[in-house]
Amino acid sequence: MTVNTRDDNGIRIVEMNRPEALNAFSRQLMDDLCDAFIDARDDDAIKVVVLTGAGRAFSAGADLIEMANPPSTPTKHGFPGLIDVVVDFPKPLIVAVNGVGVGVGATIAGLADLTFIAEGARLRCPFSALGLTAEAASTYTFPRLMGHQRASWFLLSAEWISAEDAVHAGLALECCAPDVLMDRALTHARVLAALPLASLRMTKDLLMAPHREGMRTAIKAEIDGLASMVMQPANVEALTAFAEKRDPDFTNL
Repeated sequence: MTVNTRDDNGIRIVEMNRPEALNAFSRQLMDDLCDAFIDARDDDAIKVVVLTGAGRAFSAGADLIEMANPPSTPTKHGFPGLIDVVVDFPKPLIVAVNGVGVGVGATIAGLADLTFIAEGARLRCPFSALGLTAEAASTYTFPRLMGHQRASWFLLSAEWISAEDAVHAGLALECCAPDVLMDRALTHARVLAALPLASLRMTKDLLMAPHREGMRTAIKAEIDGLASMVMQPANVEALTAFAEKRDPDFTNL
C-alpha cells in the first residue's frame, strides 16, 4: 500500500508511504490517499486527520516518470478526485510536513486547517519550471494566506522557501525540530479530538463556506490550464531534461 493509516483516540494518522520515491504522487498514491480521506470522513469515530510522509520527504510532488507516460486506463479517483475530497473534507485536517514538499506536496498546505513544518524542510512550486501551471486551488488559497506578492513569487518563480519563511508567510502555523514535529501536530490534534465532532464540523464549515466556491472555480481553471499545457513543448523539454538529468532549456520555445 502507498498509504499507511493508524488511529489514536479519535485521530486518524495518514502517512504517504512511497519513501523510495520521496512520496511522489503516483496514480496509485492519489487513489489510496483519496480512499483514506473518504474512510476518515465517513467514520464517526474519527474527529481529526493528520497527514504526513514516510521517510525523509513529505512529498516530491507529481511522479514525473508517470507524467511522461499517461495511463491507458482511467484511475479510480485521480488528482481531481483527491483534491475535491480534500477541499470538501468536513473534519479538521492537520498537515505535518516532515521534509521537502514539492508541487502538491507544497500546495496541499493551502488546503489544511493547520500546517506544521520541520526545521530544514523546504517547499517549492516548480510548475513554471515544468512548463505547467499551478494546482490544488493554490491560485486561490496562497494569495489569501500569504498575500498577493509572496504568493505570486512562490507560484511563478519555482524557487524554494524555507520552513521559517513558510511560517512567516502564513503558510504554516509552526516550525518544529524534526524529532518533535509529530508530537506538536498530535498535541494540537488531541485538543481538537477531545471536543464534540458536531461543533468541529460546523465551525470548519462556517470557516470554509465563504471560500469553497472560489476554490472550486480556481481548481477547474487550474485543471483546464494544466490539461492545455501537458505535453506541449515546454513541458516536453522539462520532462526530457529530467530524464536526461540536465537543466531544461526554454530559450528556443
